[in-house]
Amino acid sequence: TALLWAAANGHAETAERLIEAGADVDVTNDDGDTPLTLAARRGGLGVVRLLLDNGADAQKYDGDGDGPLEIAIDWVGVHLESALLDQIGQEGWEYVVARQFAKDGTELVTVAGRSPDGEQTEQVQAQRGHAAVATLLEDATGVYTPAEQLVARALAHRDTDEDAETWWVVADSLGKRADEETYEVLARLCVSEDAREREFGVDAIAQFGFADDEKPYLERTLPLLQKMATTEGNPQVLRSVLAALGHQGDPRALPQVLDIIGRPGHRRTMTDAIALADVLPPDHQDGLEILIGMTRDDETEVRDWATAGLAALKADTPVIREALADRLDDADLRTVAEATRGLADRGDPRAEQGTKRVLADSDDEYARELVTRTAD
Repeated sequence: TALLWAAANGHAETAERLIEAGADVDVTNDDGDTPLTLAARRGGLGVVRLLLDNGADAQKYDGDGDGPLEIAIDWVGVHLESALLDQIGQEGWEYVVARQFAKDGTELVTVAGRSPDGEQTEQVQAQRGHAAVATLLEDATGVYTPAEQLVARALAHRDTDEDAETWWVVADSLGKRADEETYEVLARLCVSEDAREREFGVDAIAQFGFADDEKPYLERTLPLLQKMATTEGNPQVLRSVLAALGHQGDPRALPQVLDIIGRPGHRRTMTDAIALADVLPPDHQDGLEILIGMTRDDETEVRDWATAGLAALKADTPVIREALADRLDDADLRTVAEATRGLADRGDPRAEQGTKRVLADSDDEYARELVTRTAD
């Protein structure tokens, strides 16, 4: 079927359209393969995530009696280029290996071969997403993997994914556990001599145990992160600490957030705006001035996220309204949409101006949906 083809070839967008049109997510071919087993074999993280989100059976076996998880695990740690070459290797042929990033952020590896006379060619592909896929499937099937093993997966793939997909899939999986054993593993990473281990520890502990507005570890994670804001010297780890402080959503983190973003030589990014907005009390004037300043930043992403953060504040003052209104003429229409939302939530009639502009000039689904909800 079309869905089986899309899954086998890592086409997540095509698979999504097919599922929306009613395609059976557990359909099988003559060999017993399902979309999920084919996507797991390819390492197609985007397709696997899509299939699981749409109720695919994570324990349905293929014709050889292998489940999606077993298939993915078999590929974890395998040298992908060599494995693909073994699939088509013929004596005397010439081979070329190409690498590029797939849309879901994983690396796509292609091995192409040609016979000596040039009359025969063959090509095989796979994505380097098997470790992330295995982690998703373990969560889906209730398989418990020791935290140390998951950490090793994340560290091993940190530089092979364009969007650090495996890193974040593992961090999210560990963050959901909310058990003492996992917390201790992550806390030890945060004080490791290795900067990469500290970075992962922070990223995983940032939302540890967060579920249904419950934060059972907050009184332990917050002091840990506050201390790291003072002691951490690695810029990349410090960036993770800043993001993690924002994730805590606790005003007690505001002094550390302001300290980090105000340091000499600090490079402004969207993380600054997100973290500051997440911990900013409605009546903190200095912090508010800094956030409003970010809405005028030269970088589009910084302006967008700062405007979104400003719009979401519970406070409603003339200063906030004027800062939002100033963004209605922004060159970035997502920023315009965020400003429109903030004005509409405050009952300001200028929101209509932003709604009209976004609907007339933007084809961005998020921006259009935001102002449409606002208008309703």
